[in-house]
Amino acid sequence: MQKLLIALNISDSDGLVIGHARVLANAFRARLRLVHVATPPPDFVGYEVGPQYIRDARAEDLKKEHAALLHMRDQLSADGFEVDHRLVMGPIVETLVAEAEAFGADLIVMGSHGRRGIARMMDGSVSEDILKEHRWPLFIIPVAPES
Repeated sequence: MQKLLIALNISDSDGLVIGHARVLANAFRARLRLVHVATPPPDFVGYEVGPQYIRDARAEDLKKEHAALLHMRDQLSADGFEVDHRLVMGPIVETLVAEAEAFGADLIVMGSHGRRGIARMMDGSVSEDILKEHRWPLFIIPVAPES
């Protein structure tokens, strides 16, 4: 196992996910790729690219998400890990699959909120959908639901 893709959602649970990935990376001397799939800007009826205030707010969010991703990358690099990062926009599952494929990942490390019932129907399960791809082993870390 030489390459670990770490799927992050830029939340409090990322520290737990990275902690587990560190253990694996140490054990296998693996390269790491941090991936955050950012939500694309919403489509608005009657607007080609959406109102300016929405674009400005989304741009600010993306800057913060990128800064957080860079911080995590820098911490891992300072600890001696070979690590790079990607912040990409698109549908989460399809984008993570494409990133894992491009990286040649041997394992995907990600958190799961363990949603049930209506919450699962509304938000779905990213880890379950990636598992259905049958291409990569997953290391899924249970994390607390976001409030």
